[in-house]
Amino acid sequence: MTHTRLASAIGIAAFAAAGLGAAATITACGSSAQAPAAAATPGGAAHSYYRSMMGRLYSGSSGMMGGTSSRGWMMGDTGYRWMMGGLDAPAWMHGSALPRYMMGTSRDPGKVMGALFANSPGARVSPAQAARLGSQVPAGATASTAQHRITFSGMTVRLTVLGSPAGGPDETFRVAGMVNPTIVVKANAHVSIEVINADPDTSHGLVVTASQGTSSWMPMATARPAFPGSSVWFLGNPTAAGMHAATLSFTASTPGTYRYLCPVPGHAQKGMTGTFTVSSA
Repeated sequence: MTHTRLASAIGIAAFAAAGLGAAATITACGSSAQAPAAAATPGGAAHSYYRSMMGRLYSGSSGMMGGTSSRGWMMGDTGYRWMMGGLDAPAWMHGSALPRYMMGTSRDPGKVMGALFANSPGARVSPAQAARLGSQVPAGATASTAQHRITFSGMTVRLTVLGSPAGGPDETFRVAGMVNPTIVVKANAHVSIEVINADPDTSHGLVVTASQGTSSWMPMATARPAFPGSSVWFLGNPTAAGMHAATLSFTASTPGTYRYLCPVPGHAQKGMTGTFTVSSA
């Protein structure tokens, strides 16, 4: 079995489950999506939602929820915490080995998750709103098409990022009318990023990370958030109600060069990534 097919199998199984956790976060928090790890407290409403959806999807199947301890961990507290962005994933989730029971499909995980969460609750914006927000230069920012860069001069940063909108290259972000531009903010700036999934048939998300997740087919397993609150894993397909949106809110506390990327399996590899710079100047 090829690497791509194996990764797709994990995308449908593990990452579809992770998206369930993200949907629960949006349900509980409205338009303000917190870091997945921050919401990964077993026993709450989000945990109940996760267990219910996981059980409905996988119970009694030959896939993940077969009743064995190796599969059943995903229904437990450890599996839930990791699916919500925690750090305690088993070794095979980082690519060292793949359990045989995770195999068996070659469907596109992004399309699976996009359809699965198309009707999930959460904030929505209209296509017209999304197009306007994705083309305008944010307040307090200077946009340079020559440098392919957006630079914020103040300590409050607000911007909108569209995931794979119409009229641009597939599997890319659009910010201020540019594709995957470098975003520059000052150290300790408070950053709010509204992420909108403008793709008609595929899930997208966004994470600001210090890792080199662009080289991984499964960035959710490797591209951990650089700052608390700097990630939303998955947003479903648009519907008649609008395009799914979530707002990341975090403090860019440490100067350095980071990446923003889509955590859906395969998307960062295809080019859905850009540079996020925290400047000390």
